[in-house]
Amino acid sequence: MTFSNSSRAPASSPLALAVALCFSAAIVSSSAMAQTQIAGDALAAVVVTGARFDSDPSLLPIGATVISAAEIRRAGVSDVNQAIRKIGGVLGHQSLDGSPDFALDLRGFGTNSSQNMVVLLDGVRLSENELSSAILSTIPVDSVERIEITRGGSSVLFGDGATGGVIQIITKRPGARNAGTHGSVYAEVGQFGLREGRAALTHSTGDWAFDLSGGALDTDNYRDNNAFKSRSVNAGAQVGFTDGRAGVRLSSTRQDSRFAGSLSQAQFDANPRQAATPKDFGALDSDRFTAFVEAKLAGYDLAAELSHRRKELEATYFHGTTSSVLDYESKQTQFSPRVRKLGQFGGVLNEAVAGVDFIDWTREQKGSSPSKATQKSKALYLRDEVKWDAFRLAAGVRRELFEKTNADPSPWSVANYDVTQGVNAWDVQGSYALSSKATLHAKAGHSYRVANADENGYTLVPNTVLQPQTSHDLELGTSYTDGGAKLSARVFRHELRNEIYYDPTAGAFGFGANTNLAPTKRQGFELDASAELARDWTLSGHYQRVKATFTEGAIAGREMVLVPKNVLSARLTWTPADGQTADIGAQWVDSQRFGSDFTNSCAARIPSYTTLDARYARKFGAWEVALAGLNLADKQYYGMAFQCRGGIYSSDGRQLKLSARYEF
Repeated sequence: MTFSNSSRAPASSPLALAVALCFSAAIVSSSAMAQTQIAGDALAAVVVTGARFDSDPSLLPIGATVISAAEIRRAGVSDVNQAIRKIGGVLGHQSLDGSPDFALDLRGFGTNSSQNMVVLLDGVRLSENELSSAILSTIPVDSVERIEITRGGSSVLFGDGATGGVIQIITKRPGARNAGTHGSVYAEVGQFGLREGRAALTHSTGDWAFDLSGGALDTDNYRDNNAFKSRSVNAGAQVGFTDGRAGVRLSSTRQDSRFAGSLSQAQFDANPRQAATPKDFGALDSDRFTAFVEAKLAGYDLAAELSHRRKELEATYFHGTTSSVLDYESKQTQFSPRVRKLGQFGGVLNEAVAGVDFIDWTREQKGSSPSKATQKSKALYLRDEVKWDAFRLAAGVRRELFEKTNADPSPWSVANYDVTQGVNAWDVQGSYALSSKATLHAKAGHSYRVANADENGYTLVPNTVLQPQTSHDLELGTSYTDGGAKLSARVFRHELRNEIYYDPTAGAFGFGANTNLAPTKRQGFELDASAELARDWTLSGHYQRVKATFTEGAIAGREMVLVPKNVLSARLTWTPADGQTADIGAQWVDSQRFGSDFTNSCAARIPSYTTLDARYARKFGAWEVALAGLNLADKQYYGMAFQCRGGIYSSDGRQLKLSARYEF
């Protein structure tokens, strides 16, 4: 694997707009939670996210799923990744390093699911320019206000990799409504040597608010040589002033992992808990600094985030009597200023948004084979949405340029390049309210993703990067709400060109390579539903059906690998008013092709599986005690396998956990 880097300054037409927006946003700021005056009427403070701004409730992102803080607390999830899977019904692929950060999969992108979706924390992009998943387990779960899941192409607002969709995590904003000092302490123990502790403290006084939290997690995990340890600290401060607020946040994470490796089918059948690599281990250190400002100036809303992240990874792999070490440091800086004009004209509500995104990423590999990789991107996007009577209509465009370099002095390097790639995105969305209870919507657009440094490090043609992946996206849907009953249904299609994927059958010697695949397609159906069955009882569920196939080339009509056709999740919740809560959930995942089975010639498939989880909690004043269980039927299964009957990563067996929380 090779790495790349670059240090040239971005230069193109979006720069002038970025500078102007930057200086405007730095001079004055306004709270996005403040009321906005339109035609003499004050809009109430809201908590939904529109076009990268907190917005009017009527402009909630079309077709979005929102997970509230109350749902997160009731389900008793221990981290944000688990909340997205358990409550949002999103399929998660078992992490390969023992961490709680499963690879989330929106709309069936299999191995590359993390690269085909964008994850943001308070507007800052967490998705990496590497073949790794966004680290969500270190976000204090008690600090989350809500999680918004928007499925489908979203590259206009969020850029590279947003074909599968976008997940936005929005944290709570301390303020006047919860002035004073508040906090919580949480402890949990469980099977597989689980020990976890979390503490959080907030203080608000006048215009100032501060927060501090920390967490420690130790677990041996289900498999041998798969222990995981994590330590994290988060601190933030913000100040509000006339029509504005600004703040800073610091986050620091230290993780240590043991790597169990993959198993053959025979090894899994004999003992799914065994380790194939009993000595391999690694460590990850990550630090992030974020500053933000939000402002209102002359009727315009302004906002900007500046974020810098440093990550250092070191891993040691043993090969018989020898070993190899992977050691690198990566840094990423993001600057995202934007402006919005929200107005009402003759009964028509109009929201116009313009913004730029700058991202500068660098990675330097250490050791005997030093290399340096960079990726610089700059983007300009424009979007306008109008709402009148029962209609909503939105349209947007985006242009983004990527400058990529890789310098590897080793004589065996096959990844030295210096290229610029330009891509475009557009989308049109509309909805019509049939009544106060029912709505129809439609979306059409063009999204994209570019190959990251890992993927460009090993391609079929030496020193040549992969072509950008593009997708034509289409979605039709409807939603219905009647009291305690809610229903949302969507049909979708993504027609992809140059999909970026690792093909284990490529190359002259059969070692595989990262490639642009022949045209592929994903189409299917999604259903979200919830209903109050009786007083204190609620049933909710999510169903997804995806058909992922090659549409052209020698293997046209063949199924894509590691994509289950059907995923069904359901939860039953009991919430009486006496301090008790109970929650039980089930997820069924259909069978799928092994990761190497591009020709669909393997006689076996990854078997389907069903898992059950449950939690019971009771409050005693400021205390809450809970008992939870995962995979209650102790199902022995796996969802990740990269070879026909091999390359298997076992999923976790049954685990019981006991927790206690104290709030003050």
